[in-house]
Amino acid sequence: MSRIGKLPIELPKGVTFEVADGVMRAKGPKGQLSKATHPRVSFEIDGNVVRVTRADDSRESRSVHGLMRALAANLVKGVSEGFERRLEINGVGYRAEVKGRQLVLQLGYSHPIEYDLPDGVDAKVDKNIVVLSGADKELLGKTAAKVRSFRPPEPYKGKGIKYVEETIQRKVGKAGAA
Repeated sequence: MSRIGKLPIELPKGVTFEVADGVMRAKGPKGQLSKATHPRVSFEIDGNVVRVTRADDSRESRSVHGLMRALAANLVKGVSEGFERRLEINGVGYRAEVKGRQLVLQLGYSHPIEYDLPDGVDAKVDKNIVVLSGADKELLGKTAAKVRSFRPPEPYKGKGIKYVEETIQRKVGKAGAA
């Protein structure tokens, strides 16, 4: 049995969870989210606990059991607490600022990059740290990856945009003339 799939999901106060017509929906203080479910997996809602069960022990059922439980848990956590990704900007003259619903980045190019934030994702800038936050974990991850792709970190000086928890494998530059 899936170790992740058999774990129950606790619903915090103020969060409702329902499954209807092949779609799971969670509603809470941070908004509402929905995600399609797999037909081989069923949800049992009992009080403030949600359990995920699979139809049989076929390979496909086993493979989606833990996935559906993780997606449901992410919906519940997203509408109750929300998610956050932190990006660090390293480099001389590299900076970021938020103007309305746009993230404006100066990354050493001849022009500033103006990135329109998708609905559901908010940004804050604190010195050289960009904090992206939102309820939808998938959308937040895509947005963070897109912002990082504007100037990925390079291995020689470490300049660029990286996740705060990411470590850059540094390379030694070319040896000087001896």
